[in-house]
Formats: sequence, structure tokens, C-alpha cells
Amino acid sequence: MNTMKSILIKNGRFIDPLHQQDGIMDVWITNGKVAAIGPALHASADQEVDATGMLVVPGLVDVHAHHFYGTADRFLSNGPYAVAPDGFTFRSGVTTAVDFGGAGWKNIELFRRNVVERSKTRVLALINILGEGMSGEPREQDVEDMDPEKTAKAAKENNDIVVGVKLAHYLKPEWTPTERTVEAGRIANIPVAIDFGGDDRYVPLSIEKLFMDKLRPGDIYTHVYADLKRREAIVDPSTGKLKPFVWEARKKGVLFDLGHGGYSFAYSQAIPALVEGFLPDAISTDLHTFSMNEAMKDMTNLMSKMLALGMTLNQVIKASTSDAAAMIRRPELGQLAVGAEADVAILSMRKGKFGFTDVLGKKVMGTQKLECEVTIRGGEIVYDLNGFTVQ
Repeated sequence: MNTMKSILIKNGRFIDPLHQQDGIMDVWITNGKVAAIGPALHASADQEVDATGMLVVPGLVDVHAHHFYGTADRFLSNGPYAVAPDGFTFRSGVTTAVDFGGAGWKNIELFRRNVVERSKTRVLALINILGEGMSGEPREQDVEDMDPEKTAKAAKENNDIVVGVKLAHYLKPEWTPTERTVEAGRIANIPVAIDFGGDDRYVPLSIEKLFMDKLRPGDIYTHVYADLKRREAIVDPSTGKLKPFVWEARKKGVLFDLGHGGYSFAYSQAIPALVEGFLPDAISTDLHTFSMNEAMKDMTNLMSKMLALGMTLNQVIKASTSDAAAMIRRPELGQLAVGAEADVAILSMRKGKFGFTDVLGKKVMGTQKLECEVTIRGGEIVYDLNGFTVQ
């Protein structure tokens, strides 16, 4: 499977939300690019893949994962709780993964050498406002290590992989960390993502003030459906309704990332928000060792969970491909058109009874579940669950 071949994917249901494509189509891949898309193509290929009854979609884009793995005692910054990309991306159809703040300006080059350059997965990054990156307590409380100028300089020097600036896990109710993060984003001309920390000893910072006064259009609020006492939620628990300013923030252009993780997705928030039509701009895993072994599992399980909550198949694929790519300002990703790099996921849809849990131990039942059969990255078959590509 290591030799690049021309590939003809036949008879699959081709879904590309960006180009509003949904129908039975063939996809012809040559030299790592999409050469043709259409019904009943007559094209010569080294390899044919019969995708009858399956979904053929752009390679999935997971905008919130943790891949800066290592053996240092550094949490998610060269630490043991992050995971090697290729071992966990391709098996769920993900061809592009964004490490969400693991590295800061002090170790972004180490991240590049040890992770980006050693992975077949396309690995991008949000750079942490902390020079030490997402390195655990007490380092993540060091405001003096939050340097906008040095962060922006590192982001510019690594602009082929850095797509934003991240703030996470700061506990005290003060705005300085947010303001320094936004300043770094302004200097580097890239979006920022905010993951409020919080501490039970303090009144949480106002997310209305964050959305309306601090963030810019295109900036990202992650863990949108979290229900944590230390962080203000988007759904008012007293009414069960979405707080009105959340809609105003969306109109302003603030983007909302799902970021499931091990602690940050609760049906008490997700269900009422979805009932009101407040969908995530991106479906993302917040992948690390404890989220993947608990309620989250992987990207296709999470997509299936959102189907069970009422999102349509096209909405789920859009939030996992083209909308996710737009969030990180890489519109060439998450879509399939002639001439595009051939990142493809072939998915099956299992029918049955499936249980999906949130981080608080609540369960929702569903009748369908996505499973990745084949992943193609840059025209190369990198994952094949059931041997469909073997002649």
C-alpha cells in the first residue's frame, strides 16, 4: 500500500458539501490529485475500489486534537497524554489534524521535527500563547510566559503549519491572558481560540464579554457544549434556552468548535442548543489518551453521535470537512474537486442500535453509526479496514 497508484473509486455516494455534491459518482485519482468526478467514469486506473453502498467524502479535518506526544512530564506539550497522529487519524477518516495548542514559541520547532515531519497525516497547529505550550500545572498559570510578540514571530516563521493562537486552562478570572492571545493573533494575522479555564473558587469570566468585546470575527470559542461549573455555559440552566448573546456572537463572526474531549461535551448543553438550531461550526474530537477511551472515542463515533442528536448527514460531513477547513483558513482542504489533493474518506453506515454517551454519563441511542472503511491521503491508500482495496 506504499506505492502511489492511480485509483478509480466507483459507485459510491459522493458527498462534497462545499460544492453541493450529493449523488452516486465515481472519483478518479492520478498523481495524488483528483483527476475526474462523475457518474460511470470510463478511466484507466491501476486500482479500482468498489464503494457501492458507501459514502465517499473529503478527508476529514479534525481541528482540535492533541498530537504533540513525547515522554517528558509535560502534559500535552511533548508529553504522554498526546497521541501519535497516524495511529489514530487514518482509522477514522481524518487526513488533516490540528494540534490545538500543544506547542508554544519555545518548542514549536521540536513539534515540527518530531511530529509534523514524521507523520503522513497533514498536521497543523495552533500555537499556544504560553512559550512552554500546554505543559500542565503550574506552568499554564504563568502570565509572564504569555508573550504576544514572540508567539506571533514564531507563528509567522512557521506559517506553513501554524493556523492560529491558543489560550487554555488559565484559572484566575482576569482578562490579561485573553488579551495577550488576541494581540498575538492580530500581529500574526491569524485567528485565536479560547478555552476558558476557571476555578471553583472564582466567579467565571463572562462569555458575553469574551464574545462581544474581546474576540474578533473569525476567532474561535472551543468546547461550546461544555457543562462545567467553573465556566459559563451557552445554555441558561434556569430556562433551558440558549442565551441570546450567543446568537449575536455568531452574527458577529465568532466561530464555535465542538471540541468534545474528556470533560467538555454534555447533552444538557448540546441537546437544547441543537433543538434551537445552534450547530457547531466544526465537529472536533479534542483527541488525547483519556478522551479516546471514554465518551468521545474517535471522529466517526463523534459524527455518529451528532447524527443521533438530530444533525443531518450533510450537516455532519460539512462540519467535519469544508467548514472545519474554513475555520482554520485552509479552504483548499475538506473538499474534493478536480485538481484538488486527493484526501478521501470512504465510510460505511452501519444500521442497528448504538449508544452514545456524554462526559457526564448520560446516554442517547442512535440507529446508525459511521465507520471508516478506507482512507486515502494525497492519493495514497493509508488505511483499509476490510481489504476493499486489495485485488
